[in-house]
Amino acid sequence: MRSRSNSGVKLDNYARMVQQTILRHQDPVTGLLPGSAEQPHSWVRDNVYCVLSVWALSLAYRKNADRDEDKAKAYELEQSVVKLMRGILQGIMRQLDKVEKFKYSRSTSDSLHAKYNTRTCAPVVGDDEWGHLQVDATSLFLLFLAQMTASGLHIVYTQDEVDVVQNLMFYIEAAYKVADYGMWERGDKTNQGITEINASSIGMAKAALEALDDLNLFGAKGGPGSVVHALADDIQHCQSILTSMLPRASMSKEVDAGVLAIISYPAFAVDDISIVNATKEEIISKLQGRYGCCRFLRDGHKTPKEDPNRLYYESAELKLFENIECEWPLFWTYLILDGIFINSPEQVQEYQEALEGIMIKQKDGIRLLPELYSVPPDKVEEEYRNPHSVERVPLGKCPLKWGQSLYILGNLLSEGFLAPGEIDPLNRRFSTIPKPDVVVQVSVLAETEEIKELLLKSGIDVETVADIHPIHVQPSRVLSHIYARLGRNPRLGLTGRPYRRIGVLGTSKFYTIRNTIFSFTPQFIDHQQFYLALDNKMIVEMLRTEIAYLASRWRMTGRPTVTFPISQTMLTEDHTDLDPAVLATLRKLQDGYYGGARIQTGKLSEFLTTSCFANLSFLDGKGSGSMSRRDEEYDEGDGDGYVHELRYDDEADDLAQYLDHLLAHAAPKKPKQQARGLGRFKAVATKTKEMVSLMNKAQHLDVHNVNMYLPNKLFRSPQPSLNLNLPDSSAPQEARAPEVTLTPESGVPREAGGGVDYEALVQLLKDTQSLQDQADILYILFKDKGMDWDTRLHGKGSTVRSLLSDLNEKAGELKHWSLIRMISGMLKKKVEELDSACSDLLAHQKHLTVGLPPEPREKTISAPIPPDQLAALIDEASDNNISVAILTQEIMVYLAMSIRTQPSLFSEMFRLRIGLIIQVMATELAQSLNCSGEEATESLMSLGPSELKNLLHHILSGKEFGVQRSVRELDAGVSPAISIHHLGNVGATKSERAGISKLKSDMKMLEHRLSVTEPSKAEHRLSLTDPLKGVRSQSLDIETFESGRYRLQSIESVDIPEYLPVAKDTRQGQWLRRRRLDGALNRVPVGFYQKVWRILQKCHGLSIEGFVLPSSTTREMTPREIKFSVHVETVLNRVPQPEYRQLLVEAILVLTMLADVDIPSIGSIIHVEKIVHLANDMFHKDQRDLGAEEHVLERDPSTGVCRLLYDSAPSGRFGSMTYLTKAVAVYVQDFLPSGSCAVQ
Repeated sequence: MRSRSNSGVKLDNYARMVQQTILRHQDPVTGLLPGSAEQPHSWVRDNVYCVLSVWALSLAYRKNADRDEDKAKAYELEQSVVKLMRGILQGIMRQLDKVEKFKYSRSTSDSLHAKYNTRTCAPVVGDDEWGHLQVDATSLFLLFLAQMTASGLHIVYTQDEVDVVQNLMFYIEAAYKVADYGMWERGDKTNQGITEINASSIGMAKAALEALDDLNLFGAKGGPGSVVHALADDIQHCQSILTSMLPRASMSKEVDAGVLAIISYPAFAVDDISIVNATKEEIISKLQGRYGCCRFLRDGHKTPKEDPNRLYYESAELKLFENIECEWPLFWTYLILDGIFINSPEQVQEYQEALEGIMIKQKDGIRLLPELYSVPPDKVEEEYRNPHSVERVPLGKCPLKWGQSLYILGNLLSEGFLAPGEIDPLNRRFSTIPKPDVVVQVSVLAETEEIKELLLKSGIDVETVADIHPIHVQPSRVLSHIYARLGRNPRLGLTGRPYRRIGVLGTSKFYTIRNTIFSFTPQFIDHQQFYLALDNKMIVEMLRTEIAYLASRWRMTGRPTVTFPISQTMLTEDHTDLDPAVLATLRKLQDGYYGGARIQTGKLSEFLTTSCFANLSFLDGKGSGSMSRRDEEYDEGDGDGYVHELRYDDEADDLAQYLDHLLAHAAPKKPKQQARGLGRFKAVATKTKEMVSLMNKAQHLDVHNVNMYLPNKLFRSPQPSLNLNLPDSSAPQEARAPEVTLTPESGVPREAGGGVDYEALVQLLKDTQSLQDQADILYILFKDKGMDWDTRLHGKGSTVRSLLSDLNEKAGELKHWSLIRMISGMLKKKVEELDSACSDLLAHQKHLTVGLPPEPREKTISAPIPPDQLAALIDEASDNNISVAILTQEIMVYLAMSIRTQPSLFSEMFRLRIGLIIQVMATELAQSLNCSGEEATESLMSLGPSELKNLLHHILSGKEFGVQRSVRELDAGVSPAISIHHLGNVGATKSERAGISKLKSDMKMLEHRLSVTEPSKAEHRLSLTDPLKGVRSQSLDIETFESGRYRLQSIESVDIPEYLPVAKDTRQGQWLRRRRLDGALNRVPVGFYQKVWRILQKCHGLSIEGFVLPSSTTREMTPREIKFSVHVETVLNRVPQPEYRQLLVEAILVLTMLADVDIPSIGSIIHVEKIVHLANDMFHKDQRDLGAEEHVLERDPSTGVCRLLYDSAPSGRFGSMTYLTKAVAVYVQDFLPSGSCAVQ
């Protein structure tokens, strides 16, 4: 027999260590590992980490086999791994009802359990008796299921188990908006069972989804049915939320050592190497000690100050744990692995030597890794005074199997038994390698031959939907329906993926479905319920946003392909040409650069070789249960039969039939010999029947504009005529019916008893041609009679609802935005992606408020809520003002679009107050156009969606911009419109945007800029209201009766402050305006909240308008916690006027300078508003002494602050900061050391 080689002897030593510390505890029945003798339960996370060393050892034996026994040993170890992984799978499969519920509810009570019975895989504690919801544990299991399968292990045995894994991917795919308990099972660090969004969970879920996407769970022996799929958009959502959070770990933890698992081995979830390094640096600098790293700051677990009889902490006691947190050697094993993967031998050596020094050696020579090192109770005071100075003692489990396993894995790698690629067969370790630039392919399709001809005239050559056969183009919602079939398994009670919209990453691939190539149009073209897609500028803006998003986020093999259809709605009103905005975009696309991305335009067929392809084989006839079943039915009248597949429980599936119909009838048929007489009639009748059937299936799938996707003229009839007497925009003016106008004197028709005569009102409705009047009349009927009142305008069935829908269509054609918004509000239309927009903003750690301040009218949204509840909350917060409710929805969507592409706009803002943003928009218009609040509100309502988004973007960007009236000639005479233009680049940096630092240079730039003459005509302008010809005659005066009860909400003005300086000198109002914008957006200087934390350490609290921010908050929260920032913001938001709030922020900023002065305390509670009033009185006195007139020094009645102070630049002799500094000095001088501060 051959002698054992040196490496073989070493491997046998590691095998002995694995046997002694891990495998001897493995349950022979289930394969699970108990936590310890005292804690016999099996935790999912710990089990997966423990088995890593067993897997690595099996790979090492297989690679370095000296003898046949080594191969046998490798096989035995592999089977132990498979047994454990299948044990966890068994535990999960007993809780599939929870997986199914959680996909929809995301509730903590519906989550999979975090630990199971070691002997039976059964649950061990109740749903609400443990912090079970730990997305990172489920994700870690799935990540290693993928890695181990890729390395050659067979863990998944049956098709049912494949469906379970697919559904587990749906369970974790929304991790970016699921608040869970995190890897420490505690949630918020106060340990009070509060869930929060955790970076460690999001990162692990992202890694698992990427690893499993397109993986065959049966390995090399599997067919297409055992492949699982992830959606690229979910992965990307996780990526962007993760990037926005790090190095913070959650709302309550500014740093957490557990994040090491996602920035390095095993997840490698972060693409940006600078974020990886910053996060690692933050963990090492803030958490590392002499025995390992703390889990997070102020972690009380097993410290001598923790009360073992209480599970929860008091908020104020967290300060007690500062500097005595237990140190965990576990994290050094992660840093050793990190050093191996980044190829840093120095880092590996440093941490290996440190670990050797603190491991506990047994008599048999095996070194054990203890769970943690704690400060001895008698040395606590000494450790408080000199952190990291006292000798600590090991506590908890010894060994901590999870840490022991990672230690062994690190040794196997560092000693060369394994290469990094062998334990990372899916190559996750290359995630930070820069990717090449993405080229976005755009294929433009014409809906009809006529549009194709129009485009050809403009020099743009495109194909129609019919030309591209055999490729099929479908709307994105069909793809949503297709994905909803993924993972369906009636035997296990699994319904597949919840129906959700598919983002642009998902629609930019080609799909092979039933051996046919499909392309899908982007989701934004498919707006059916809401009016955003009526605005072609908005469509173009959304295309630009989506292309920019694709270029920055595409990570898949092959190029992204966007299919952009040009439909009838993208033509001008008279249908003779393309909308100028669309035409300009098509030309830019052909130039090869658009939205900051490289573009390649061409035909779909040209892109087949370079595009990304996905093969959705699960629609190829997999029936219920595990075995494939096929029911073939042939059409009796036609020899070309088509297959009805995918039938579950003998219930025909709408989607399967829709696809069957599509594939059977959308293909151009070979010309047959012309049938005659009855034969021809039968053929036409059959064809019509088939098309009606297809349309019917499409309706079931909510695909309304199906004509656009069919190469067929059958259903291209003009729109049915409407029930209302509407002006025909193409008819010549003279030929129109005479107008019935309503004068204020005529008022609303009344009955003899004084009530409203509804019959006469309906007659008026019939006679008038003005859309505005019709809307006004329908509004009265809606308010008094309700939506379903039958007007009997044209016999039965003309309900208020149906008439409003008709009117909405006509207003849509004419782009009459204020009417469209008002009718959408009355019809209670919801933006389709409202809940996902809300979730996106919340996932970026932004709270939302809707409605105008103060509370309780202003409602805060801090966690995702279902769409219906969200819409109801918005209605309630808007005081049932239709305009505000509909604008709130619109602005929420625009904010979500902006945060996806430009998250930097939202830095230092933690709460987005949508009501205030609407108010500020109206104020901007009122101030710039020098008009009343009501006119400004009407102007705001009349803006097209793209213009409203543009105005919002200008307000968010912090750059100076102007709004002015422009007069343009129109057929209907001269009518005012509005244009927005940039005014240079002032205040573009964060600190300048806050309006406090670098002010002198700002003012110079401002003066220079304002001395420039009026903007030239060549400058880019934005038209803000499109006056309509013949749309609005003299409106029905509804205010003339019943004290304005019926006053139309479309023009109900948003509350606007009455004082609006008339801008004779353009500089007047400049600082007031900036303070108002910053106050409304909650924008504060960089580092503001950390400074507030420091000042709170030196006083008993800050009082703002009677609301106290107590110093005790610093005992619970650390300076960089988002939770602390939100807490401070909440107190500041009690102040309803944004400009006054901003002055208070400036006063607090001056106060925080005292935090750096060496004074132990600045007294009791500091009243910030008193400081502002002191400064105001000094300012008022100085101005009066200088001879300022009384009307200039007018005070704001609600706050008593001099309006001129709001409009003062912060710096300079009469600057607001100058007076605030003097006021602070006067206010706190009793507490300052004598002679340290002389007031000038």
